[in-house]
Amino acid sequence: MPAGLSVHAGLNTVDPARYEGWDGALLACENDARDMARIARSAGFSETVLMTADATVDNLTAALREAAVTLAPDDILLLTYSGHGGQVPDVTGSDDEPDALDETLVLYDRQFLDDELHRELRGFAEGVRILVLLDCCHSGSGTELPGAPLPETGIRMMPVPRQRQIYERDRGFFEELQRSLEAAAEEAAGPFGEARGAREAREASAILISACQDNQLASDGPVNGAFTGALLDVWQDGAFRGGYRSFHRAIQRRLPPTQSPNLYLTGSPAPAFLRQRPFTI
Repeated sequence: MPAGLSVHAGLNTVDPARYEGWDGALLACENDARDMARIARSAGFSETVLMTADATVDNLTAALREAAVTLAPDDILLLTYSGHGGQVPDVTGSDDEPDALDETLVLYDRQFLDDELHRELRGFAEGVRILVLLDCCHSGSGTELPGAPLPETGIRMMPVPRQRQIYERDRGFFEELQRSLEAAAEEAAGPFGEARGAREAREASAILISACQDNQLASDGPVNGAFTGALLDVWQDGAFRGGYRSFHRAIQRRLPPTQSPNLYLTGSPAPAFLRQRPFTI
Protein backbone atom coordinates (compact mmCIF):
# COMPACT_ATOMS: atom_id res chain seq x y z
CA MET A 1 0.00 0.00 0.00
CA PRO A 2 1.26 3.54 -0.72
CA ALA A 3 2.43 5.63 2.22
CA GLY A 4 1.80 9.30 2.94
CA LEU A 5 3.98 11.76 4.84
CA SER A 6 3.05 15.38 5.47
CA VAL A 7 4.95 18.45 6.66
CA HIS A 8 3.07 21.52 7.91
CA ALA A 9 4.67 24.87 8.77
CA GLY A 10 2.69 27.71 10.34
CA LEU A 11 4.29 30.93 11.59
CA ASN A 12 2.42 33.59 13.54
CA THR A 13 5.69 35.49 14.09
CA VAL A 14 9.32 35.43 13.00
CA ASP A 15 12.47 36.06 15.03
CA PRO A 16 12.84 39.86 15.29
CA ALA A 17 16.56 39.44 15.96
CA ARG A 18 16.93 37.98 12.45
CA TYR A 19 14.58 40.44 10.73
CA GLU A 20 15.88 43.82 11.95
CA GLY A 21 13.34 44.11 14.76
CA TRP A 22 10.29 43.05 12.69
CA ASP A 23 8.33 40.15 14.18
CA GLY A 24 5.86 39.76 11.29
CA ALA A 25 2.92 39.12 13.62
CA LEU A 26 0.00 37.27 12.01
CA LEU A 27 -3.14 35.76 13.53
CA ALA A 28 -4.13 32.56 11.78
CA CYS A 29 -1.07 30.74 10.44
CA GLU A 30 -0.69 28.28 13.31
CA ASN A 31 -4.39 27.50 13.01
CA ASP A 32 -3.89 26.86 9.29
CA ALA A 33 -1.10 24.40 10.03
CA ARG A 34 -3.19 22.60 12.66
CA ASP A 35 -6.15 22.32 10.32
CA MET A 36 -4.05 21.01 7.43
CA ALA A 37 -2.39 18.49 9.77
CA ARG A 38 -5.86 17.39 10.91
CA ILE A 39 -6.90 16.78 7.28
CA ALA A 40 -3.68 14.88 6.64
CA ARG A 41 -4.07 12.75 9.77
CA SER A 42 -7.67 11.86 8.91
CA ALA A 43 -6.50 10.82 5.42
CA GLY A 44 -3.86 8.48 6.88
CA PHE A 45 -0.74 10.62 6.55
CA SER A 46 1.98 10.72 9.17
CA GLU A 47 2.54 14.39 9.97
CA THR A 48 5.32 16.70 11.10
CA VAL A 49 4.11 20.09 12.35
CA LEU A 50 6.50 23.04 12.66
CA MET A 51 4.97 25.95 14.54
CA THR A 52 6.53 29.44 14.57
CA ALA A 53 9.90 29.13 16.40
CA ASP A 54 10.28 25.52 15.18
CA ALA A 55 9.70 26.53 11.55
CA THR A 56 13.35 27.22 10.79
CA VAL A 57 15.26 26.55 7.58
CA ASP A 58 17.15 23.66 9.19
CA ASN A 59 14.00 22.03 10.60
CA LEU A 60 12.01 22.31 7.38
CA THR A 61 14.93 21.04 5.31
CA ALA A 62 15.49 18.13 7.70
CA ALA A 63 11.81 17.16 7.58
CA LEU A 64 11.79 17.20 3.77
CA ARG A 65 15.02 15.21 3.53
CA GLU A 66 13.74 12.60 5.96
CA ALA A 67 10.61 12.27 3.84
CA ALA A 68 12.73 12.01 0.67
CA VAL A 69 14.64 8.98 1.97
CA THR A 70 11.45 7.36 3.29
CA LEU A 71 9.02 7.70 0.40
CA ALA A 72 9.10 5.38 -2.62
CA PRO A 73 7.38 5.60 -6.02
CA ASP A 74 3.57 5.81 -5.67
CA ASP A 75 3.91 7.23 -2.14
CA ILE A 76 2.84 10.84 -1.51
CA LEU A 77 4.27 13.92 0.18
CA LEU A 78 1.98 16.72 1.37
CA LEU A 79 3.74 20.00 2.21
CA THR A 80 1.75 22.98 3.54
CA TYR A 81 3.04 26.41 4.53
CA SER A 82 1.21 29.31 6.13
CA GLY A 83 3.04 32.55 6.84
CA HIS A 84 4.59 35.53 5.13
CA GLY A 85 5.90 35.42 1.58
CA GLY A 86 8.70 37.58 0.23
CA GLN A 87 10.81 38.22 -2.86
CA VAL A 88 14.50 38.80 -3.49
CA PRO A 89 16.25 39.70 -6.78
CA ASP A 90 17.35 36.67 -8.82
CA VAL A 91 20.97 37.38 -9.74
CA THR A 92 21.50 34.24 -11.81
CA GLY A 93 19.65 35.49 -14.88
CA SER A 94 17.91 32.12 -15.20
CA ASP A 95 14.75 31.93 -17.29
CA ASP A 96 12.73 30.22 -14.54
CA GLU A 97 11.89 33.65 -13.04
CA PRO A 98 10.46 35.94 -15.77
CA ASP A 99 10.01 38.70 -13.18
CA ALA A 100 13.73 38.41 -12.16
CA LEU A 101 12.65 37.72 -8.58
CA ASP A 102 12.97 34.62 -6.43
CA GLU A 103 9.93 34.08 -4.25
CA THR A 104 10.59 33.16 -0.62
CA LEU A 105 8.95 31.53 2.36
CA VAL A 106 9.63 33.77 5.37
CA LEU A 107 10.72 31.17 7.90
CA TYR A 108 11.48 31.92 11.53
CA ASP A 109 15.22 32.48 11.08
CA ARG A 110 15.54 33.58 7.44
CA GLN A 111 13.89 33.62 4.04
CA PHE A 112 13.84 30.27 2.23
CA LEU A 113 14.24 30.65 -1.54
CA ASP A 114 11.86 28.92 -3.93
CA ASP A 115 14.97 27.45 -5.57
CA GLU A 116 15.89 25.87 -2.22
CA LEU A 117 12.45 24.31 -2.04
CA HIS A 118 12.79 23.04 -5.62
CA ARG A 119 16.16 21.49 -4.71
CA GLU A 120 14.60 19.58 -1.83
CA LEU A 121 11.68 18.36 -3.96
CA ARG A 122 14.09 17.12 -6.63
CA GLY A 123 15.53 14.85 -3.94
CA PHE A 124 12.44 12.65 -3.95
CA ALA A 125 12.41 9.43 -5.94
CA GLU A 126 10.79 9.65 -9.35
CA GLY A 127 7.19 8.53 -9.06
CA VAL A 128 6.59 10.02 -5.60
CA ARG A 129 3.46 12.17 -5.74
CA ILE A 130 4.10 15.65 -4.33
CA LEU A 131 1.37 18.09 -3.31
CA VAL A 132 2.31 21.58 -2.06
CA LEU A 133 -0.17 24.08 -0.59
CA LEU A 134 1.18 27.58 0.10
CA ASP A 135 -0.87 30.19 1.96
CA CYS A 136 1.33 33.26 1.62
CA CYS A 137 1.88 36.25 -0.65
CA HIS A 138 3.78 35.87 -3.95
CA SER A 139 3.15 32.12 -3.97
CA GLY A 140 1.91 31.49 -7.51
CA SER A 141 5.13 30.40 -9.28
CA GLY A 142 3.22 30.65 -12.54
CA THR A 143 1.82 33.07 -15.09
CA GLU A 144 1.26 36.43 -13.44
CA LEU A 145 -1.94 38.42 -13.49
CA PRO A 146 -2.31 42.20 -13.54
CA GLY A 147 -1.35 43.75 -10.21
CA ALA A 148 -3.86 44.37 -7.44
CA PRO A 149 -4.11 47.34 -5.06
CA LEU A 150 -2.25 46.88 -1.80
CA PRO A 151 -4.55 46.19 1.18
CA GLU A 152 -3.75 48.25 4.24
CA THR A 153 -3.77 45.44 6.81
CA GLY A 154 -4.04 41.71 7.23
CA ILE A 155 -1.74 40.59 4.43
CA ARG A 156 0.87 37.85 4.50
CA MET A 157 3.72 39.80 2.94
CA MET A 158 6.87 41.11 4.51
CA PRO A 159 6.65 44.93 4.12
CA VAL A 160 8.57 46.06 1.05
CA PRO A 161 10.86 48.51 2.92
CA ARG A 162 11.73 45.70 5.36
CA GLN A 163 12.38 43.30 2.47
CA ARG A 164 14.81 45.81 0.96
CA GLN A 165 16.53 46.44 4.28
CA ILE A 166 17.02 42.76 5.03
CA TYR A 167 18.05 41.97 1.46
CA GLU A 168 20.73 44.69 1.52
CA ARG A 169 22.01 43.28 4.81
CA ASP A 170 22.05 39.70 3.47
CA ARG A 171 22.75 40.42 -0.21
CA GLY A 172 26.05 38.54 -0.28
CA PHE A 173 24.53 35.46 1.34
CA PHE A 174 21.58 35.28 -1.05
CA GLU A 175 23.65 35.96 -4.16
CA GLU A 176 26.11 33.20 -3.23
CA LEU A 177 23.24 30.84 -2.42
CA GLN A 178 21.45 31.54 -5.71
CA ARG A 179 24.62 31.01 -7.73
CA SER A 180 25.48 27.79 -5.89
CA LEU A 181 21.99 26.39 -6.50
CA GLU A 182 22.22 27.32 -10.19
CA ALA A 183 25.69 25.78 -10.50
CA ALA A 184 24.58 22.56 -8.80
CA ALA A 185 21.64 22.24 -11.20
CA GLU A 186 23.88 22.85 -14.24
CA GLU A 187 26.48 20.35 -13.02
CA ALA A 188 23.82 17.72 -12.44
CA ALA A 189 22.55 18.21 -16.00
CA GLY A 190 26.01 17.77 -17.52
CA PRO A 191 27.71 19.86 -20.25
CA PHE A 192 25.18 18.98 -22.94
CA GLY A 193 22.07 18.86 -20.75
CA GLU A 194 22.02 15.09 -20.37
CA ALA A 195 20.98 13.65 -17.02
CA ARG A 196 24.07 13.12 -14.89
CA GLY A 197 22.86 12.46 -11.40
CA ALA A 198 19.32 12.11 -12.67
CA ARG A 199 17.56 12.72 -9.37
CA GLU A 200 19.23 16.10 -8.95
CA ALA A 201 18.90 17.11 -12.61
CA ARG A 202 15.25 16.34 -13.23
CA GLU A 203 12.38 18.63 -12.39
CA ALA A 204 10.32 17.35 -9.49
CA SER A 205 6.82 16.31 -10.53
CA ALA A 206 4.55 18.21 -8.18
CA ILE A 207 1.14 19.84 -7.89
CA LEU A 208 1.18 23.29 -6.28
CA ILE A 209 -2.01 25.03 -5.24
CA SER A 210 -1.11 28.47 -3.94
CA ALA A 211 -3.02 31.24 -2.22
CA CYS A 212 -2.41 33.74 -5.01
CA GLN A 213 -0.31 34.61 -8.07
CA ASP A 214 3.34 35.64 -7.83
CA ASN A 215 2.45 39.34 -7.96
CA GLN A 216 -0.54 39.14 -5.62
CA LEU A 217 -1.08 39.24 -1.88
CA ALA A 218 -2.70 36.70 0.44
CA SER A 219 -5.00 37.77 3.26
CA ASP A 220 -4.70 36.70 6.88
CA GLY A 221 -7.85 36.24 8.98
CA PRO A 222 -9.06 35.90 12.57
CA VAL A 223 -9.26 32.09 12.41
CA ASN A 224 -7.73 30.97 9.09
CA GLY A 225 -6.07 32.66 6.18
CA ALA A 226 -8.46 33.48 3.34
CA PHE A 227 -7.04 30.71 1.14
CA THR A 228 -7.00 28.05 3.86
CA GLY A 229 -10.48 29.05 4.96
CA ALA A 230 -11.76 28.67 1.40
CA LEU A 231 -10.00 25.31 1.11
CA LEU A 232 -11.64 24.08 4.30
CA ASP A 233 -15.04 25.23 3.06
CA VAL A 234 -14.55 23.32 -0.21
CA TRP A 235 -13.18 20.23 1.52
CA GLN A 236 -16.16 20.03 3.90
CA ASP A 237 -14.47 17.55 6.24
CA GLY A 238 -13.94 15.14 3.38
CA ALA A 239 -17.25 15.50 1.54
CA PHE A 240 -15.53 16.89 -1.58
CA ARG A 241 -15.23 14.25 -4.30
CA GLY A 242 -13.58 15.93 -7.32
CA GLY A 243 -9.96 15.97 -8.51
CA TYR A 244 -7.28 18.60 -8.03
CA ARG A 245 -8.38 20.81 -10.94
CA SER A 246 -11.97 21.03 -9.69
CA PHE A 247 -10.66 21.48 -6.11
CA HIS A 248 -8.61 24.47 -7.27
CA ARG A 249 -11.52 25.99 -9.21
CA ALA A 250 -13.87 25.64 -6.24
CA ILE A 251 -11.36 27.39 -3.94
CA GLN A 252 -10.81 30.09 -6.57
CA ARG A 253 -14.54 30.84 -6.75
CA ARG A 254 -14.58 31.61 -3.03
CA LEU A 255 -11.90 34.32 -3.24
CA PRO A 256 -11.90 37.78 -4.89
CA PRO A 257 -10.06 38.55 -8.16
CA THR A 258 -7.37 40.35 -6.14
CA GLN A 259 -6.38 36.98 -4.64
CA SER A 260 -6.46 34.35 -7.39
CA PRO A 261 -5.26 30.92 -6.20
CA ASN A 262 -2.95 29.28 -8.71
CA LEU A 263 -2.73 25.68 -9.86
CA TYR A 264 0.86 25.18 -10.98
CA LEU A 265 2.38 21.94 -12.20
CA THR A 266 6.10 21.21 -12.27
CA GLY A 267 7.62 18.28 -14.10
CA SER A 268 5.00 15.81 -15.29
CA PRO A 269 2.54 14.83 -12.56
CA ALA A 270 0.68 11.72 -13.68
CA PRO A 271 -2.81 12.42 -15.08
CA ALA A 272 -4.16 9.87 -12.61
CA PHE A 273 -2.67 11.94 -9.75
CA LEU A 274 -4.43 15.08 -11.00
CA ARG A 275 -7.73 13.21 -11.18
CA GLN A 276 -7.46 11.83 -7.65
CA ARG A 277 -9.55 13.18 -4.83
CA PRO A 278 -7.27 15.57 -2.85
CA PHE A 279 -5.22 14.04 -0.04
CA THR A 280 -5.66 10.50 -1.35
CA ILE A 281 -2.83 8.19 -0.30
